[in-house]
Amino acid sequence: MAYPQNLETALSVENIVREGGAIPATIAVIGGRSKAGLNAQEIERIAKANDVMKATARDLPYLAATGGDGATTVAATMRIAALAGIPVFATGGIGGVHRGASESFDISADLTEMSQSPVAVVAAGAKSILDIGATLERLETLGVPVVVYGADHFPAFYTQDSGFPAPLRLNSAADIARMMRAQWSPGFGGGLLIANPIPVADEIAAPIIDRAISQALAEMEKQGIGGKEATPYLLAKVAAITGGDSLKANMALIRNNARLAAEIAVAFAGLAGS
Repeated sequence: MAYPQNLETALSVENIVREGGAIPATIAVIGGRSKAGLNAQEIERIAKANDVMKATARDLPYLAATGGDGATTVAATMRIAALAGIPVFATGGIGGVHRGASESFDISADLTEMSQSPVAVVAAGAKSILDIGATLERLETLGVPVVVYGADHFPAFYTQDSGFPAPLRLNSAADIARMMRAQWSPGFGGGLLIANPIPVADEIAAPIIDRAISQALAEMEKQGIGGKEATPYLLAKVAAITGGDSLKANMALIRNNARLAAEIAVAFAGLAGS
């Protein structure tokens, strides 16, 4: 997201978490320090920066050594959250296996990190620009539990239904919290993906978003864009093609994920003494 929508969304998400009875801790790298719990000035610093590094887990040592700022991906955020003892993380959508990965080998580090860091990631599924089927297969190979909240189909970010069945389904935050505790009992480890479908009122019809993504992918290929620049380019291009509708959906699903994540965090905290 561009400024000021990114700042408005970040601050509104923190308020949603507080209203849900949980404590927000926005994560980024500030001046080389991995921080879990930014203040308002630090959030604005990241939101306004034009040259802030998109930092995945492998970039954290580099930023620490150079004193740079970093907007953390799902992988890096999970790593920092785990180090800080934070069990629940809300985001928009996870990275995954990119379309054409059989030739480009472009697979997000988010998936590997989910198999390692003990954090439950609440997301609106995988981004629609990805190969969702291959992403689900990769998560299965890595042993990452994928739970869809209250639905029988895995969501596709802008839409509720990706066309792929839910690997697992749970219908309450309390059930998800109990599964988290079971996941992190002796002998188990790694993270979980909690796929939370975008609300019906905010989703974009699949044919519309599919056409926009196809057009964006064609333009990206023509310009030779790849690697960590691919996702920001595609999301921005899709937003332009849809006249901003995809950006509105993105903001809505992030807020929806924050509400569920707060509910899960409260439920999980309630299990501590049981």
